[in-house]
Amino acid sequence: MISRPVWRLKETQIDQTLKAIQQLHLPFHTQTFHQSQATAYNPDTPTTLETEPSNLSQARQLFAKIPQRNLSECNNLLFEYSRNNCNQEALNLFLELRHLDSPIDGSSLSCILKVCGCLSDQIIGKQIHCHCIKSAYVDDLSVGTSLVDMYMKFSSVDDGKKVFDQMPERNVVSWTSLLAGCTRNGMADQALELFFQMQMEGIKPNPFSFASVLAASAAQGAVEKGIQIHSQVIKYGFESTVFVGNSLINMYSKSGLVRDARLVFGSMEDRDAVSWNVMIAGFVLNGLDFEALELFYRMRLAGVKLTQLIFATVIKLCANLKELGFARQLHCRVLKNGFGSDHNIGTTLMVAYSKCSEMDDAFNLFSTMYGVRNVVSWTAMISGYLQNGGTDQAVDLFCRMSSEGVWPNHFTYSTILTAHPAISPLQIHAQVIKTNFENSPSVGTALLDAYIKLGNTREAATIFELIDGKDIVAWSAMLAGYAQIQDSEGAVKIFCELAKEGVKPNEFTFSSVINACASPMAAVEQGKQFHASSIKSGFSSAICVSSALITMYAKRGSIENAHKVFKRQWERDLVAWNSMISGYAQHGHGKKALEIFEEMQSESLEMDGITFIGVISACTHAGLVDEGRRYFDLMVKDHHINPTMEHYACMVDLYSRAGKLEESMDLIKKMPFPAGATVWRTLLGACRVHLNLELGKLAAENIISLEPQDSAAYVLLSNIYAAAGKWEERAKVRNLMDERKVKKEAGYSWVEVKNKTHSFMARDRSHPLTDRIYIKLDELSTKLKDSGYRPDTNYVLHDVEEEQKESILSQHSERLAIAFGLIATPPGTPIQIVKNLRVCGDCHTVIKLISMIEGREIVVRDSNRFHHFKGGLCSCGDYW
Repeated sequence: MISRPVWRLKETQIDQTLKAIQQLHLPFHTQTFHQSQATAYNPDTPTTLETEPSNLSQARQLFAKIPQRNLSECNNLLFEYSRNNCNQEALNLFLELRHLDSPIDGSSLSCILKVCGCLSDQIIGKQIHCHCIKSAYVDDLSVGTSLVDMYMKFSSVDDGKKVFDQMPERNVVSWTSLLAGCTRNGMADQALELFFQMQMEGIKPNPFSFASVLAASAAQGAVEKGIQIHSQVIKYGFESTVFVGNSLINMYSKSGLVRDARLVFGSMEDRDAVSWNVMIAGFVLNGLDFEALELFYRMRLAGVKLTQLIFATVIKLCANLKELGFARQLHCRVLKNGFGSDHNIGTTLMVAYSKCSEMDDAFNLFSTMYGVRNVVSWTAMISGYLQNGGTDQAVDLFCRMSSEGVWPNHFTYSTILTAHPAISPLQIHAQVIKTNFENSPSVGTALLDAYIKLGNTREAATIFELIDGKDIVAWSAMLAGYAQIQDSEGAVKIFCELAKEGVKPNEFTFSSVINACASPMAAVEQGKQFHASSIKSGFSSAICVSSALITMYAKRGSIENAHKVFKRQWERDLVAWNSMISGYAQHGHGKKALEIFEEMQSESLEMDGITFIGVISACTHAGLVDEGRRYFDLMVKDHHINPTMEHYACMVDLYSRAGKLEESMDLIKKMPFPAGATVWRTLLGACRVHLNLELGKLAAENIISLEPQDSAAYVLLSNIYAAAGKWEERAKVRNLMDERKVKKEAGYSWVEVKNKTHSFMARDRSHPLTDRIYIKLDELSTKLKDSGYRPDTNYVLHDVEEEQKESILSQHSERLAIAFGLIATPPGTPIQIVKNLRVCGDCHTVIKLISMIEGREIVVRDSNRFHHFKGGLCSCGDYW
């Protein structure tokens, strides 16, 4: 469990700290910054010590004059080169000694093997290994240890282990070399095993052993083992060793135990610059930016010399806090301290300027780095432009990279893929394949996410299969893609694969799969099962998961469960509030939706356009015309939200359902932009209900001109003609559909029984239980007539006999689905139906009566809303 911060600064202290740092310890001004910025990066300035110290140069000259060199003199000079990191000079000296057949021993070989490791020169390193075997020095303890260390630096872990296993004698240095190598090569779990195995073989760890194994604990997140190792550090008396203390701070910080890291830091009698830096970095890592800032202030008061690492950490802190002035002062201090050519600091400064939206400063700094720019600096600059809306500049930089001989890495590709539509994912995908990054988890995830945003889930799934070592981010991204297209089957399949692979889902994984289960075609029980899994995994209280649950339950007909989740939320985001408002609106509980909205207003929460779409929809379904108009004005005047096409469509729907068609037309004429097909479709539907032929014709003509292949416009217009008895006009509309090859959407109803979804269409006889279904319909028909029901044949828009009209009505898809539900489920069990079209008025009357006759609650989700039928009544109040 992550500890709470040790202390947190008050706001006044923050200001005081900033002033103190700026005034007492970094007395540079913006003017100084601009004057020196041009010389921030001089490509002629060396970044590392590349020349020999003068004393070594003199020693080398004297050594060359000695006619007969003994072993001691050779080794002394070799060791001095190695100690001073003059590795190439050491290697040249060794090769010269071998050429002159000068004497060498185990110490010479041990030293030069270390040099080969530092130079990553595998060819000479292996040649010297062969020489060690040939000259029988391979059994020498120091030589064997150096071989292990060298192979670990080459990342040849198997070779290093092989040498270690063949050593006749091993000491603590040998063991430490092996476990340090495992840690360095990302094998933290093996390093931890080696540490405990070493002690079982009677080898007492030294401070370097503890530093290495603590780094492994930090990398592995094995905080419990790290705590055990801390107790051993105390037992062996190494807690006063500075670099061991630094490793402990690092381990606790990376494990989220900031309090423990702070206690270790506070108990250290001696601290070096690394101690301060690792503690400051620990605060930054855990989001305690102001605590990090105060510690930096204390460090300056303590007179600790600023190092390159500290500059990089504190500049990152400035980026997090968006402290532009402080970042500029640090930039000046960097230049004064001679670190202006440090590439890491330069890139960190660019990121800080980018996060402070100072792209000109970032680009100027980037420009001065000409000649030393690498893929990291290019990627940072591209990312900065994308974060600040400079998509075109980002794409231009990406295209310029290769001309300067810098090739993108996986971070570059992952970043530029977010630049759609300025650059096509297809273009990037081709480069990714060419440069062999297609299997990279980060690039693959970014690619599939880009394709998902284009709606190309099939290509995204293909990329997903190619990713090597899929991490949880890749799995969650693929799940989010299926959720976006409401493919619950695909989402559930991916989630099951994830479980089989042993990947532990996180809150975003659950959020995505639960969102997919909100699809009308998803099995009702699936969402409940994932809710149970999220509780078991401890993620049900995460905001994104609980908000997804509210949406899922509201869309699947269980508004009561949605409200229960909503009430249990300890923190609510805008998605939760909006889902609850729109959920109540869709279920016919307009007043409850408005109560939630008033509660939201009382808490002074920020609202968006979606909030008001839900509120106006609630007024629409409840017939609250005046209230809807008031909320629309509130949105524009008080919340300064510009109405979109959806808002106007809601208002047209509000007026039209109430029969105020003239007000609807007035609103359409006053819109600041031409009415879209959604607005005209809403008006046309109302004209069908209120039999306004003239206005309906106008609406249909507008829809057809905007969307010629939209079948709904033709069908609704033909239905208006049919309801008015104008069969010739109806025939003309139908003929026009045939000429334009416009297909009418077939009406379907679905019902779920025992986790299986059954589909029906009007007069369907394809179901295996068709005979029993129609027997049940006949039985219901008799009971309905006994209850006083008389078919309303006005809803049959065909020019046929009255008796045939009654037959057509009795075989609508929702009635077949209900009949099946009644015979396939135990008495008293609720039945839930999904219909892709609007339920007709006659079916609405019939379902109310069936709910009373059969004693069942029947929930029907049509294309407009939910209808909850119970005891002969409907939640919509016959207003839909």
